[in-house]
Amino acid sequence: MTITDQEIDQRFEFGKELIVKAGELAMKYFNSLETLDIQSKGPQDFVSEADYNTEVLIKNAIKAKFPDDAFFGEETGPTDLTGAEGIWVVDPIDGTQPFLMGMTSWCVSIAFISGEEMLIGLVYCPAGNQFFAAQKGKGATLNNKVIKVRDAKTLNDGIVSVGYSNRTKPKELIQMMTGLLENGGMYHRNGSGALGICYVGSGALIGYIEKHINSWDCLAALLIVQEAGGRINEFIKENGLHAGGKIVAASPALYDQLESFIP
Repeated sequence: MTITDQEIDQRFEFGKELIVKAGELAMKYFNSLETLDIQSKGPQDFVSEADYNTEVLIKNAIKAKFPDDAFFGEETGPTDLTGAEGIWVVDPIDGTQPFLMGMTSWCVSIAFISGEEMLIGLVYCPAGNQFFAAQKGKGATLNNKVIKVRDAKTLNDGIVSVGYSNRTKPKELIQMMTGLLENGGMYHRNGSGALGICYVGSGALIGYIEKHINSWDCLAALLIVQEAGGRINEFIKENGLHAGGKIVAASPALYDQLESFIP
């Protein structure tokens, strides 16, 4: 059995409604940060009840509507992956640290994949009023307007987001930054991998690179860049779903150069 176009359409419409509901819940927590229960998962890595409860809302809604679909969330992990035709990959709040500090650079990210194919990508930033969406083969939008990557030819034509987490060694980050800056580039980081990648799709940025990123942080946004005419690495084929990995998302003419900066 393979998923039909009609079944993908159904999930796309369902996902768009669901991510808005999830964003509304996350915003309620965002507007009452002083009452949140916050825990540390490691250096510069936090989780709150907002993350967990937003993911549970998404997970329960998917299970009720599409009980045969698998689920892979940052907070609750994988569910029913074996033999599943489709998997929902979810980060309930990408950019938890900006979220907890009262900054707007956070989002809800929902992807739907089948095998190595990314079929649906949804990224919603309620605090910034930005809703990115893509369905394979049907283009990408920001707030329902079609988006395209910037036609950048050199690193001087825009800004590149450089992602970082404690899974990357400082010297590796320095090597990436050195390559970028010595070749006329400029860097950007907002604390949300999903949003940073989406900004490549909308043309606000010309590229995004990171040594290691988790699948729930990037799969939805990667499809958005691809559908907006950008070039991305084959993240899932490189076992990215389970292990994470490097990421390159860029205006096509800059892809090879940006990839060369990653050690």
